[in-house]
Amino acid sequence: MSQEKEMSQEQANIVMYCTQFCPYCVRAKSLLNSKSVKFTEIDIDADPSKYSEMVGKSGGITSVPQIFIDDEHIGGCDDLYATEAAGRLDGLLFK
Repeated sequence: MSQEKEMSQEQANIVMYCTQFCPYCVRAKSLLNSKSVKFTEIDIDADPSKYSEMVGKSGGITSVPQIFIDDEHIGGCDDLYATEAAGRLDGLLFK
């Protein structure tokens, strides 16, 4: 999908639960940034109440990052990259 075509489409709502010094979080952010999408970062270290929210939304998963696209749980960093490798990420990010 070309950058021009992506820009003309509506972007999905992307939320990533993360911590400040997590290398997997940095890697996931890098992939999302390479797609030129905006996303909401929720730092569970800065707001510990968000940890419980993340665990509840992710079905009990306690590791970071946890990534959601339009409220669909994608998973962690490896899951995000697997979605990209399968050619499905752009379709989720842009409607």
